[in-house]
Amino acid sequence: MILAGSTKAQMMEAIVAGIDKKELPAMESGAMCYMLSKRGYLSDRDGHWHPHCGSPIIAFRDTWEGLIVFLIPVREWSDGTSDR
Repeated sequence: MILAGSTKAQMMEAIVAGIDKKELPAMESGAMCYMLSKRGYLSDRDGHWHPHCGSPIIAFRDTWEGLIVFLIPVREWSDGTSDR
């Protein structure tokens, strides 16, 4: 949607509407996402964050998607270099 010229606000609105109307499938229970690339981008506020998927666990409630998100920081990026 962004590549097609939508603003970030328009994209978020369309995705939320799609979830609310059941046009987009719900996430499967236990779905996981591994974010290990240095090229990953967390958000406009946070920019690049640490690679995550080991322990300790950091959790927050994502009110936009209605999920509880667990971030599990690891010590190395996908290319094997240290995050320190």
